[in-house]
Amino acid sequence: MAMKQNRRSAIKSMLAGTAAIGASGTLSSFALASANISESSLLKGNINHSVCRWCYADIPLEQLCAASKNMGIKAIDLVGPKEWPVLQQYGLYSAMCNGAEINLVDGFNDKAFHDTLIKNYSEMIPLVAKAGYKNLICFSGNRRGKDDETGWNNCAEGLKKLMALAEKHQVILVMELLNSKINHKDNQCDKTSWGVELAKRVGSENFKLLYDIYHMQIDEGDVIRTIRDNHQYITHYHTGGVPGRNEIDDTQELYYPAIMQAILATGYKGFVAQEFLPTNPDKMASLKKAIQICDV
Repeated sequence: MAMKQNRRSAIKSMLAGTAAIGASGTLSSFALASANISESSLLKGNINHSVCRWCYADIPLEQLCAASKNMGIKAIDLVGPKEWPVLQQYGLYSAMCNGAEINLVDGFNDKAFHDTLIKNYSEMIPLVAKAGYKNLICFSGNRRGKDDETGWNNCAEGLKKLMALAEKHQVILVMELLNSKINHKDNQCDKTSWGVELAKRVGSENFKLLYDIYHMQIDEGDVIRTIRDNHQYITHYHTGGVPGRNEIDDTQELYYPAIMQAILATGYKGFVAQEFLPTNPDKMASLKKAIQICDV
């Protein structure tokens, strides 16, 4: 008796002879549609996929949501309360909320911005919780001549004022690690070690880090070892090809399947969001390929 085929093998057999398998070795959208099969059903389910809204700003949100849903993406990153109803309409999650930050350069490391930030985050945290979401992004801000100790102390002072509220609503304030070499000159939280030290000083499970793989490859490298050693302080991941922040395929230097395997090995159950700028005119094709690359 022949052994029972698994789902993936059965689908391939069912579509044999219909040009379903192209040169890339993946099933074509046309063949899937003809067989009434969703692309999302072919994903392995180990990685929770998300995508950053700003990378597709020229595409209507409804269109991005529909395409994302079809290819197995479960969430959209970096959208605020006004756009949450659109995500909900398509059954998508808001994996990393925004809207409370002032900008990327005026952050918690400067006391001059604390009153505004505390007001903004105090108003946003309950909204995030009410909508059923968990992560809310924040930033250190630029150094502007401040040494590490001053930056840590100022950030911790401001963030601690929000921790009781965050803990009450089970919302996590998430500081993104941004490179200061290329994209965000003078950003203070530009290395994992800096963010980890801040997390230790804040001392709450409701403050974590967003490990942006693109940014940290530029400023420190050693991506897999860093993830293994510091995963307990990380609650979210972003992707991007290095150099250039474009597609994460073989045109760049990072091998994302190994990075995804390393993330999974830590026991991570959160989201990995694609945050690259497509060079391919067919942006959805690039996004679909990135999901396939990361679907380990």
